Amino acid sequence: MAEIDNKNLFTKINVGDGTDLMTMTRWVLAQQQASAEATGDLTILLTAIQFGCKYVASKVKQAGLINLLGLTGEANVQGEDVKKLDVLANDIFRNSLIASGKVSLLVSEEDEHAMVVENPEQRGKYIVTFDPLDGSSNIDCGVSIGTIFGIFRVQDGEEVGMKDLIRSGRNMVAAGYCMYGSYCEMILSVGSGVNGFTLDPAIGEFIMTHPNITLPPRGKIYSVNEGNMKYFDEPSKNYVNAVKNKYSARYVGSMVADVHRTLLYGGIFGYPADSKSKRGKLRILYEVFPMAYLIEQAGGKATTGTQSALDLIPEHIHDRSGVWLGSKEDVEELESFYKQA
Repeated sequence: MAEIDNKNLFTKINVGDGTDLMTMTRWVLAQQQASAEATGDLTILLTAIQFGCKYVASKVKQAGLINLLGLTGEANVQGEDVKKLDVLANDIFRNSLIASGKVSLLVSEEDEHAMVVENPEQRGKYIVTFDPLDGSSNIDCGVSIGTIFGIFRVQDGEEVGMKDLIRSGRNMVAAGYCMYGSYCEMILSVGSGVNGFTLDPAIGEFIMTHPNITLPPRGKIYSVNEGNMKYFDEPSKNYVNAVKNKYSARYVGSMVADVHRTLLYGGIFGYPADSKSKRGKLRILYEVFPMAYLIEQAGGKATTGTQSALDLIPEHIHDRSGVWLGSKEDVEELESFYKQA
């Protein structure tokens, strides 16, 4: 029998040749291994969220071809017309999260009431609040839309209930969003900075493409719906009038898209309360809190103008607020106008 040359049997892999990819699953597992207190439950939950994002991303790309665009003829609890993709995305995330066995309570923009996982054997120690398809008014015209989520831990030793939701954003343990546009990107924080992962459709994995996202102290872009400016309070009006003389204006009208640009380039995004919507229009639990959490983790700041956005305590699960968020110095400049009022 011929002798095998073991030296030439295998080709050494060069880790710089594009095969040593940092997937989101690999990164989350590394975070788990670095924490002595980690149980793996959050890893499993984030895997379920990954699956939901991949599933929705595939449906977004097919939407125009398989009749998923347009209205269902129903309205959600917010009184907004429900898109077919909204309904599908809500079902996808609800089913995926429950199947993970790691959640006890779910709050969705599309559902009037919080959903308690009924089977005790399927309950976990986490609560997920989510907007399954933010920016849905842009679905028909192909503008970037996304899923926003926040994760809380159930308070120890007590039956899960509303008390677990009526608390500040400082109690969040993780948050993120998935943007569906020209590419699919997941932005995630588990409390130790912010990282971005882009979906590679060829292998079906989120690959780290934006490690350690950090906001510059000040940007050059302001993002606000100036069509509503006549309804703003005086501090917000005065700030926008001051900043427009030195910054460029960029506004998509999809919170995920506008916050994503702000995270990557710096500057400030605002959707303040106004005379039409005195409490604001953004929902605290699944829009304001997750985005404020990400911005602060990236070194920025989020405020209502008079208090930190993460210090808000919602009165009910669909409570609303205004918000300004972005580069720290830009947000502090905005706050200075409120202090002068």
